[in-house]
Amino acid sequence: MFFRDRYDAGRQLAAELQKREFEDAVVLGLPRGGVPVAAKVADALEVPLDVLLVRKLGLPAHREFAIGAIGEGGVRVVDLAMCESYRVSSAELAQVDAEERIELKRRSQLYRKGLPPISLDGHTAILVDDGVATGSTALAASQVARKLGAKKVILAVPVGSASAVEELRQHVDEVICLRVPERFRAVGQWYVDFSETPDEQVIELLQRHRKLMTGTRTSSQRVASEPLPAGSGLGLGVELPVWMSQIDREIEIRDDSAVLAGHLSVPERPIGVVLFAHGSGSSRHSPRNQAVAAVLNQARIATLLLDLLTPEEERERANVFDIPLLGRRLLLASDWLEQQPETAG
Repeated sequence: MFFRDRYDAGRQLAAELQKREFEDAVVLGLPRGGVPVAAKVADALEVPLDVLLVRKLGLPAHREFAIGAIGEGGVRVVDLAMCESYRVSSAELAQVDAEERIELKRRSQLYRKGLPPISLDGHTAILVDDGVATGSTALAASQVARKLGAKKVILAVPVGSASAVEELRQHVDEVICLRVPERFRAVGQWYVDFSETPDEQVIELLQRHRKLMTGTRTSSQRVASEPLPAGSGLGLGVELPVWMSQIDREIEIRDDSAVLAGHLSVPERPIGVVLFAHGSGSSRHSPRNQAVAAVLNQARIATLLLDLLTPEEERERANVFDIPLLGRRLLLASDWLEQQPETAG
């Protein structure tokens, strides 16, 4: 497994996207599972976040067999050759279109609470999902994004099948996929937690990011709403709410000879902090340690996952056993935590 959950996947995907420059970008999450991933990406890139609502148009007698797709703003993409091959009449196509537009409108009102969709005209559309298996949804979304005026369409996903990724490269300007496993069966197999994303979570994420973009939060303290299982208090008698805001960001600690990279997560009203020190053979991106950190965060315990060695230093095996060096950096990290307002005391 590569990812702890969709938020972890979003963080890793965001780190990759931050290496690039995008002009007039808008991040579009594909509901519902793609939205938590997209929220982390939009937060890191500091660009607008929206959902891209797409409904597939299926054959009248076999709705699961797609012959096209529709999007907001009256957009419709249809495979005319397939319609002709299966003898789909204009009236039948119009009937399927009308039915799917009812659901499209319902979801738009539900997720955006009456606000209009963000315009894609002249923008770079970064489509984000939690993964691609067949790629059919991503393909439909890319076609709709172009019809809505996007000047460039980029698909960004944490994981995907080799066949889907290769096919999608023919239809979008760029595919950014972190992992393309050889033995791919389903997107969910690469996540520790792949539980369903509820509508309420999508709504919450869109609203929170909208507040971030309007300046109600500082860019140095990223706030994301992540789902937490009620009652998971690690035996501490802490009853957790379903939603909890937290600081969640990459940090740097400067030593005399290096800059140490880490990841800080602080839940609301933390009762303590745990420092994960990574020396060799692991890093702050370790799925196992991230999973442990997530459980601690749910119990209102802050966590700092810190790499005690830089990638260059780790290549020198002597550094792995340099106890004075590692010990000094542990003390440095401890001092750093005491100096941060969110973890002091």
